This record gives sequence, C-alpha cells and structure tokens, in this order.
Amino acid sequence: MLILRSYKMDKNNKKDFLTLKDYSKSDIEYILKLSGRIKKDKKKYSKVLEGKSIAMLFDKHSTRTRLSFEVGISQLGGNPVYLDSRNMHLSRGETYKDTAKILSRYLDGVVIRTFKHETVECFAEYGSIPVINGLTDTYHPCQVLADMLTLKEYGLLNKELKFTYVGDCNNMTNSLIVGFLKIGIGITIGCPEKYMPSKKIIEYIEGQKEGSKVNFIFDPAEAVKNADVIYTDVWLSMGDEMNKQKIKELEKFQVNGKLLENAKKDVKIMHCLPAHRGQEITSEILDCKNSIVLEQAENRLHSQKGLLVYLFSA
Repeated sequence: MLILRSYKMDKNNKKDFLTLKDYSKSDIEYILKLSGRIKKDKKKYSKVLEGKSIAMLFDKHSTRTRLSFEVGISQLGGNPVYLDSRNMHLSRGETYKDTAKILSRYLDGVVIRTFKHETVECFAEYGSIPVINGLTDTYHPCQVLADMLTLKEYGLLNKELKFTYVGDCNNMTNSLIVGFLKIGIGITIGCPEKYMPSKKIIEYIEGQKEGSKVNFIFDPAEAVKNADVIYTDVWLSMGDEMNKQKIKELEKFQVNGKLLENAKKDVKIMHCLPAHRGQEITSEILDCKNSIVLEQAENRLHSQKGLLVYLFSA
C-alpha cells in the first residue's frame, strides 16, 4: 500500500519567497552575504539539502531559472524534480489548491514559474512546504537577488548608486522597485508615461517611508544622466502578443550608443535576459566591455543557492 509522507513542518512557521515585500533589509543583506560565501566555497554547503526533494513546477519556458535552480539544488545535495504543468493533471482541470496539498506530501519545497501571481500565493496558502516564486507576471524576485549580488561584487550597492531602469515597466521593474526600496537605495525609472507600473505598485511606492525614492522620468536621456548603471528588459514579455504600436512608442528608450553618451563613461549595463537584440538594446551595447550581463546570469545560481540555504536551514 502506498503511504504518503506526512507534513514535515508547521505551516505557520514555514518560510516562503513570493516577493521581496515580505523581507527586511537585514534579511536581504544576509541572503546576499550568504550567497557570496557559497560562491567562494560551494563544497562547504554541499549537504545543506541532503535528503530533500524540491520541485520546479513550470508553466513557462525557461533557460536560466530552470538551470540555476536545478544545478543549485543538486550542488547543495538535494534532489531537483522538474514538473511541466502541461504534463500534469493541472492541464486537465485539477486545482492549484489540490496540487499544492498533494505536492506538500511528497516534497520539501517547490519553485514555481507561472503567469498569475495568485498561483504562487495559492500554493503558499494551501501547501505546507516553502514556496519560491521563480517568476510570475507581476514579480521576479529571484532575478533581483542576482542583480543585487552582482552590484555588490562591483562595489556599487550603496546609497550613492545612480541606478536607472529604462523601457517597459513589467514584473522586472516591479521587483527592482521593491528591492531597492527595501535596502534604502534610490532608483530611477525611464519610461513613457503610458507604460508606468500598475496602480498597485504606485500605491506601494507611496506607502513607503521617506528617504526611499523612486523617480519616474519620461525622457530617456534625462533618465540616464550620470547613471552608474543602466538596466533594461524586453518590451514584450513572455505570452504577450506582438504589439507594433508599443514597440514604436518605446523606440526612443532603446539602450544604444547614443543614449549612453548621457551616462557616466564607465556605466555598467545590465539585462536580465533573454534579450531581443536590436529592440530594447543593441548588440553593440549588450556585448560591450561595460556589460555585466553574463555576471548577472551566473549569479542567478549563487544567489538562489543562498536563498535555498536561508529557507531550509534551521
């Protein structure tokens, strides 16, 4: 007879990672410090997840998220289990609520990459195991941890940083805003007024304490003026239909050589990838000596290992 595993922890004491809203400045700084330690000495942490199975439940295609979590879980001594929702009973109408309860009986944790943010919230509410948001249409907090780790390694993660995001406001913008507000560093968003973040994000910004600033500037040259870092992302997110009008309206926010003339000479270029070369950023800039995009991508592995150790260590 098949015997399902019982719950392994008190649901009320489990730790989830849905957005950075739920984490304090000290929490974030600790995870980043831990990530740096693990990056330098991965063998020391090679048994943290020993005996634990962590699923990666994906509704969306993935390169970096899947690889970084699959490799990271394995390097920490755990067993990564990849689940494609299209090959599960979710595709036949089983609810996320029921799935969350069942996965909690088999697994020790789950990473979810999906569309609606409500999906990860549902798993967190009805599951008894830690839930990690690998990406939703609203937030991408794991990427921000990697971004912060990268900036820290370059000695840039401080209050003097002039950080500018340019382009369409999306889940990446939302997460950067939340993350920077949490650690008390200002952020500038260069975007068309038409493509500002949702009302919910604006209300979150307005509800934060004084001293944490988010500046919206609708002129791209002014937005990147004297910038230490310029960050961009795709204009059409995964699942979005082609919108030629939107692309046309965002053209002047392309990260190219002309735009960089307004920033500092040694400005760092960041992009969470995948990039649409020739659209939000030119190949010339993506591949230039100032680009730290590959460091960002690599740090997905290290920062997520830091997060996993934080979530699963007593």
